[in-house]
Amino acid sequence: MISTNMSQLIAEAMKARDVVRLSTLRMLSSEFNYAKIEKQHDLTEEEEMVVIQKEAKKRRESIEAYGKAGRADLVDSETAELKILEEFLPTQISDEELEKIIADAITQTSANTMADMGKVIGIVMQKTKGTADGGKVASKVREKLGNG
Repeated sequence: MISTNMSQLIAEAMKARDVVRLSTLRMLSSEFNYAKIEKQHDLTEEEEMVVIQKEAKKRRESIEAYGKAGRADLVDSETAELKILEEFLPTQISDEELEKIIADAITQTSANTMADMGKVIGIVMQKTKGTADGGKVASKVREKLGNG
């Protein structure tokens, strides 16, 4: 469980005088506390991963938006935070592995149109359990069903 080690990680970042890591860990600790209050119980490891994934997704979206706006300084800042958040996430599966899981899900659901996209994504996300980015899964499924 990451939240139980959070104060130790924050202390290490303070000692190292790593400002970016410190602020990112404090933000993550705060998000864990908000989720804990919302759910009214200590977070499970899976619930912690959901919080981290949500924060990582926010950073990816910000990087894209700031990139389009030409704000390299903010892109760098968000990228640094994303790298720290990714340390806590499971390793992402390879594209080949993801393609195979998507193909299996399409076969399993007999999907052949974009109307079946939700069913396929649901199965893929359940099988990958946080090791595949939802946006990436959606675009690959769209690609497969759009051409099918």
